[in-house]
Amino acid sequence: MINEARLDQLIGQMLSDLGGASSVAMVRIGDALGLYKALHAKGAMTAPELAAAVGADERYLREWLANQAASNYLSYDPVSRKFALPEEQAMIFAVEDSPVYLLGGFDLMAAMLDNQAKVEAAFRTGGGVAWGDQAECMFCAVARFFRPGYHNNLIDSWLPALDGAVEKLNRGAKVADVGCGHGWSTVTMAKAFPNSQFIGYDFHPGSIEAARKHAASHGVADNVLFEIGSAKDFGATGLDLVTFFDCLHDMGDPVGAAGHVYRSLKKDGSWMIVEPMAADSLEDNLNPVSRLYYAASTMICVPTSLSQEVGAALGAQAGEAKLREVITAGGFSSVSRATETPFNMILEARP
Repeated sequence: MINEARLDQLIGQMLSDLGGASSVAMVRIGDALGLYKALHAKGAMTAPELAAAVGADERYLREWLANQAASNYLSYDPVSRKFALPEEQAMIFAVEDSPVYLLGGFDLMAAMLDNQAKVEAAFRTGGGVAWGDQAECMFCAVARFFRPGYHNNLIDSWLPALDGAVEKLNRGAKVADVGCGHGWSTVTMAKAFPNSQFIGYDFHPGSIEAARKHAASHGVADNVLFEIGSAKDFGATGLDLVTFFDCLHDMGDPVGAAGHVYRSLKKDGSWMIVEPMAADSLEDNLNPVSRLYYAASTMICVPTSLSQEVGAALGAQAGEAKLREVITAGGFSSVSRATETPFNMILEARP
């Protein structure tokens, strides 16, 4: 017997989900054409006014604006026929340094769709999809998605939560940022701690090239070096600090990576591991944040790990207990949760 109330509730959810899915293309068009930033900078505008401001076709803009108002992404005044970007929405769509700037998330959803054929084939074989073989825009999307978190948390919250790390960095420390991607985390630290030396490592050559450009454009080339290298073979030794940002779970051999970090650190050094927030059991992860993480894990993280040696495939929702198991298997005797956000757990490991 069909429960009509339950069916109605599910249909409502599906309409919401499909509306969200349709927003990926709509938001990315708004971003690419500078529509959100124009509304943020100039204030409320009619469709003709916005068309003139950004040099876009008015008819297309009328339809786009209507969708955005129906989505509650823009506000609409029926008297003036003007659309506006309220300050709360601006934090999400227009202010790149906002802690809740989410345009990178929409790029990431598009990259996941581009990845579908490759991951779908891997479902049948159990094989992987190498990081360098994933959707072309994946690397930029990942960098853009994580940058606001690093910008708003890394210097003021995460590093101060580590025992003695900030004092060392102020004096002058040697740091390896492993799995650095486009280098936003490395550049952020280098700008804050000019007395320290930072080496960013990533096994994806294109990401290292982008990271070098970011370092040059942000004026930190003197204390930053970017090199191609994996978590199991990077060359730096005698390190005061090693950082892994949202990458340990992507690695084929995370235990091997932990062992290499252990050998690279000074005896009083520390390893900061930033990972997606997750509980240790599935039933405790059935929530909106984990829903996104499980999707990303299916389309990005697990395929990446399975393409590498060992192929541990921890997944983005491995949980702290599993992460501790991996870290201690690499030789570390102390692992603690230094701090957390709704989206990340920050672990500190010491030899």
